[in-house]
Order: sequence, then structure tokens, then C-alpha cells
Amino acid sequence: MNLYIDNHKFHYEMENLCRAFLFTEDVAVHHEYDQLEKPYILTSVRDKVRVELCTDDTYEALESPLCDDNELRMGQLLYKLLSKACDRELPWGILTGVRPIKLFSRLCDRDGAEAAARYFRETLYVSEEKTTLAMQVRENQRVILSRSGRRSFSLYVSIPFCPTRCNYCSFVSQTVEKAKKLIEQYLPLLLSEIRYTAQLARELDLRLESVYIGGGTPTTLTAGQLDLLLSEIEADFDLSGISEFTVEAGRPDTVTAEKLTTLKNYCVTRISINPQTFSDSVLEAIGRRHTAQQTVDAFRLARQLGFDNINMDLIAGLTSDTPESFENTIKAVRRLDPESVTVHTLAVKRSARLSSTDAVREHGYTSQMLAYAKDKLSAGGYEPYYLYRQSKMLSNLENIGWAKRGYFSPYNVYIMEETHSILACGAGAVTKLRDVDSDYLERIFNFKYPYEYISRFDEMIQRKERVKSFYGEYNE
Repeated sequence: MNLYIDNHKFHYEMENLCRAFLFTEDVAVHHEYDQLEKPYILTSVRDKVRVELCTDDTYEALESPLCDDNELRMGQLLYKLLSKACDRELPWGILTGVRPIKLFSRLCDRDGAEAAARYFRETLYVSEEKTTLAMQVRENQRVILSRSGRRSFSLYVSIPFCPTRCNYCSFVSQTVEKAKKLIEQYLPLLLSEIRYTAQLARELDLRLESVYIGGGTPTTLTAGQLDLLLSEIEADFDLSGISEFTVEAGRPDTVTAEKLTTLKNYCVTRISINPQTFSDSVLEAIGRRHTAQQTVDAFRLARQLGFDNINMDLIAGLTSDTPESFENTIKAVRRLDPESVTVHTLAVKRSARLSSTDAVREHGYTSQMLAYAKDKLSAGGYEPYYLYRQSKMLSNLENIGWAKRGYFSPYNVYIMEETHSILACGAGAVTKLRDVDSDYLERIFNFKYPYEYISRFDEMIQRKERVKSFYGEYNE
């Protein structure tokens, strides 16, 4: 499909809306053109807001007078055309952003919850089900968000290494098989960046709220390397007031008693053991070299060693998964009874090995999977407390964090709702500096790949000097 942009700056939103409907098609965006080539969608702002859809056997156009929000009006027109042409509606309507709860909360604060819900349904075309979900998530986040103050920040540390690369993965991570030597070079530099970041936080009198070590798979590090990392964080930061310290022990085949004991010796309060699925055939299809039984064994070992706050990640829509095998996965999770469960919808990314066509061919029933997860997790006492979306998600759905009351992850809420700064260390990490008096957010990007991080470390550290000047300009 050709998407033509005529005299407006809304191309990103219109492109994402097109991709949500035309999941398996390539969408070519044209800002300059001599003629319109079929099939095409024309989006135009001239004397009117106008959208045209033309294929070999279809032509339809909608237009509206110019208004104060031409982007919204264009999104509505495009949604109506595509919904009719594709004979379906999207659960999140015309919303294409990552953080629908942030928008919903802003509307609630301004106009009240009832008006915000009505705006979601009637103006943004969000379904009744997703509007209700947004209300639940917002309510469950309120206590956590109230703890975030003017000088608050959270710390993120990236360990961009995994045992193998899954076919759906788009994260910047290296398999340990190919990058074992890189870890030996990477870790000392990471510790140095952590020290520098802690120094910045002290000079600016910032208060640490939560710590999250992710990746990749942090437990690809040895117990000794984990000890070095955790002892550095403990030595550099004041952890006395934090509400959470999470370490992703994501791959069950990287979990050992020695590593878990190391985590337990420090201030780690929460770990994540991520099966993604409890089907061995699906695990093999997506490129994970562990079994469902290894997940069970790792979970039970963590329990034996005293971990009382464990999260498990699942993905709906994986290669060769079925509604029946997904139901078995949910049942297996319920038997283990973790404190929280994050249910992701598969998102097909450009840098992943999984193609959009393969995903849609095999997984037209993702909505059914998420509905089953919602019913069973709700029945088990779990509540939705954070939510985010990604581009090219199957069925235009979402990722939801479910947790038992008292086990909502503050870091997940802070990072999704962008209520305070996140100081991030490691390859692929992004520091996000938040001005608490406005919606302004500034990002400082670390180099993506471990080899870049190693070879250009000094250059990257210089970028972080912006943290000081940012707080000189904002948040004073």
C-alpha cells in the first residue's frame, strides 16, 4: 500500500494506523510524488482534511472541515475508511502510542474519569473493554505514582547478553556463544559507568526509588560477575529508601543456586523467571534452549532460597502456539502461583527473524489467548497494574502486567508513565530525563551494541554530562 502525505506533519501516526489494519502489507510512505499509484491512501490537509482509499476495485473518500485538531480528525477519517475496507475494528481505536494509560490519566486529571472514558470510546474509538481496562490500570497505579517526588529517579542497568536469540527478539543483545569475551571487557566499563552515574545523582541530590537490572538476560553473568555488579551498586547508591530492586533471571537455563544465593545476599527484592510458554515444542520453535520443566525447577529453587516476589513473562502469539497450548501455559503458571505475571502480545519487529506473514498465518487467535489469560488471572487474584503497546503487535493488542495486590512493580509503573527520570547504564540503555513541571522528556542514548559501548566508552560518558545541565535548566 502506498501512503501519500499531502501538506501535513502527521505521517508517523497515519503510517502506524495503516500498519495496524494492513498488518501483512508493506506500507510505502511518500512525501513527494508526481502521481498516485494504486493501491494508495492519500491523506491531505488543504482547504479541508481529506482521506482517500483507492485499490483496483475500490475508491472511497472522506473529508471534514479544518478544525483545531486536524491530526485527530484525519485519524478518525482514516480509521473509518480502513475499518470499512478491512471489515474490522481495532480494540484501541485510533490510538497508536505506546502509553495509552498516560493519556487516559491526563484526561482524568483534567476532565474527570467519566469524561475521559467517554472521550476514549466516542472520540478515539477505543472499545468498551479496553476503556475499562485503562480505568483499572490507572486506579491500581495511583498509590505508586504518589510516591514519586521532585527529586526522584530510578536506575536501570543493561546486561545485553543471552544464551541464544529468540526468533521474535528485537532487543540489542548478543548470544553468549558469540560474545563471551565481550563480557570480560564490558563488565568493568559498566561498573565505571555506574560509579559515574551515582556521582551525578549525589551531586544533584536525587532520591533513588527503584533499581531494575534487565537485558538481555542478566543471569548469563556468572555468580562472581553478579557479585561484582551488585556490590558496585550497593556501594555507590543509597538503597535505604528504595521500594524495589529487580533482577531479570529471565532464562531458566541460566538460573543456578549459586547465582540466586548471590542475588539474595544483596538487596534484590524481586526476580523474573520467564518461561514465555510452557510448551516444549513452542520453545524449540522460537529458539529457546530450555524446557518447561527447567522453568518449574528454577522457580521452585528460587522459592526454596527465599524469593517471595517472583514475576513470570508470557507471550501470546508465539510461533506454533495454539489456544490449547496457551491455555496449558496459563494453567501451569497458576499452579506455580508467582506474585506477578506479565502477558505480552507478540510484536513482529524488523530486526526479528519472525516475519509478519508467518505470525498472522499462525496466530489469528491472539485475542482469544489474551481473553483467556485475563479470565484465569483475574480469578486467581491478579490485577492489571501497568500496560503498554508496541508497533506491529498481533491483533493491535497490548502488553499487561498482572500482579497480586501488594506486588505491583514500581519500576514498571515509573518507566511506563514517565513520572520521573530514569538514569540508565549499559549498552542499549536510554537515560530519560523528566521535567516534573511539564511533559518534557529528554533522552540520552548509550551505544547500542556491546562492541560500540566498549570501543567508544569515553565518548558515551561525555554524553551523560547532559544530566547535570538538564537539572540546572529544569526541576530546580
